[in-house]
Amino acid sequence: MDGSGLAAPRFLDAGDGGLVAEFGDEIDAALNERVMALDAALAARGLPGVTETVPTYRSLLVLFDPLVLPREQLVREILALRPAPRGAGRSRSRWRVPVCYGGECGVDLEHVAGLHGLTPDEVVALHAGAEYRIYMIGFAPGFAYLGGLPERIHTSRRTDPRLKTPPRSISIGGRQAAVSPPLEIPSGWHLIGQTPVRSYDPGRESPFLFEVGDAIRFEPVDAAAYREMLAAAEAGEPVAVREDADG
Repeated sequence: MDGSGLAAPRFLDAGDGGLVAEFGDEIDAALNERVMALDAALAARGLPGVTETVPTYRSLLVLFDPLVLPREQLVREILALRPAPRGAGRSRSRWRVPVCYGGECGVDLEHVAGLHGLTPDEVVALHAGAEYRIYMIGFAPGFAYLGGLPERIHTSRRTDPRLKTPPRSISIGGRQAAVSPPLEIPSGWHLIGQTPVRSYDPGRESPFLFEVGDAIRFEPVDAAAYREMLAAAEAGEPVAVREDADG
């Protein structure tokens, strides 16, 4: 147990200058809160020798200079930090994200529906009827990994990944869902829709729209509304609606 009374993380070496603090092996909001709490606590501690941290669903990779900060000292520091789960006392946002499903916006929607014996409308209803947690931002700037996909539409990734997928794609892969940034990126996930929302914009004061721990709900819109919102988003409007998730 660590100082917080919770099970201590498992430590795994990642080369001479990398240490993984692993809190579990599941997609779980409580584990993810502990990862983010440790990340924030290490940043506040400002340890000489820590060069970068990389939070994920269930673990934190800490990159460090072993000539400045020996591994065992780093382990002791992590165990002594006693960070409370980050959710305590933190307000979360819920984002309402418009999505144009199917057609040119979601070329895999009918395929996904067929795999599950559903109609495309039923897949849309399931996907848009859930509330998702943002577990991780990564892979590409602003790419949001989401948990909370209804089990009925869990779908194994494609066997033939695409080298390029459209910007702002809404996709599913396995038990995860995702929001792509306004960039063409490679992907083996299934594309079921597209949003006008720009999850990443280097010209904004805060380039990343979402934060880990925030919630997302998707709202279906037709093609005409999508095009109108896309023009507004490209003009700088946020388009996505932000609410207090805890209110």
